[in-house]
Amino acid sequence: MLRIYTSKRLGQKWTDTYQDYLPIFACILGFTDTGLIEGISAAGATPEARKYTAIADAEFLVKGVQSSYQYPLPPLTQGVSPVFISRAVIEACDIPVYLFNAGLPLPPPVPYIDLKGMAAKCLTTGKALPLSVVYNLFETSLMWGEKLIRNHSKSYLILSECVVGGTTTALAILTGLGISAAGKVNSSHPDCNHQQKELVVKEGLQNYNYSSNLESLNPFQLVAAVGDPMQIVVAGMAMIASIKTGVMLAGGTQMLAVYALIKAIMNNSKYEANLNNIVVGTTRWVAEDTTGDTVGLAKSVGTVPLLATDLNFSDSSYQQLQRYEQGYVKEGVGAGGCAIASYLSYSWKQEKLLNAVENLLNRYYD
Repeated sequence: MLRIYTSKRLGQKWTDTYQDYLPIFACILGFTDTGLIEGISAAGATPEARKYTAIADAEFLVKGVQSSYQYPLPPLTQGVSPVFISRAVIEACDIPVYLFNAGLPLPPPVPYIDLKGMAAKCLTTGKALPLSVVYNLFETSLMWGEKLIRNHSKSYLILSECVVGGTTTALAILTGLGISAAGKVNSSHPDCNHQQKELVVKEGLQNYNYSSNLESLNPFQLVAAVGDPMQIVVAGMAMIASIKTGVMLAGGTQMLAVYALIKAIMNNSKYEANLNNIVVGTTRWVAEDTTGDTVGLAKSVGTVPLLATDLNFSDSSYQQLQRYEQGYVKEGVGAGGCAIASYLSYSWKQEKLLNAVENLLNRYYD
């Protein structure tokens, strides 16, 4: 149920260390107008629907199956939201959940912690976020990262995200940090729209007046130019928490970008982290996506263990879940991280995890 794809020795040490620990789950919600570009994302069938994806996922993550929702899950082009995987594990294992609003156009209709951020403009502007907001989000995230683990002994932290268009802002951050990421990132499409993403990123970096001189690069300024509010928050939380316990960055391309950002911040500032305590945890659909190169990207980013759940939906009775095996959706809202935790901390196998997700879907559609 768990495979380690890169930095296997470090990854094995992490899983051996934290398999007897219990997870704390934090989901950082953000928004970027980049997600409204026609065809850029499949996390919502239309640009209008994508405005509400993160808010709807947050509502379902916290409430589970209800008779009605303030923000119903938007229909996808194919498949169902990965929040069904996350919620199935969280509900059954009673994992504590913390919801953070890093920058949304509308507040979630469930209890959340407001980080006083803001939604990002399209990265093509080269002015996605005010620099002051980026710094404030980072400082606030350090406080919360420490707070999350303070009262939880023998726990590791799962940091997840929900940002529509986030793989494109991830590509922008990776490219800006000098990492060869073109053609390697993932998307919610079955065939990644690499050319579109790369043109968007190129325009954003040009409007930022980007210089390839990495020695003079300020990673905070890069996020302000072409990033999204989730990235800097997860970076800060992971850095401070990693000094005391294990951290799983729950996602694919987006979390590899956050890991690269953490390294850049460490190289350019006084802030510290224990990189040996940080892994990236995702799904097999991301790790083995033939339309990208997640493993190659992880190796380019550095010595980061890339873990993935072996969860398989081939035998599911739900067509919506079978779509994952055809390349749709793949990951999001910490789905991969929750699936890994279900095995690592609670000894779940394929059948139990599949049944939990299907039972949740059955109640939802009933």
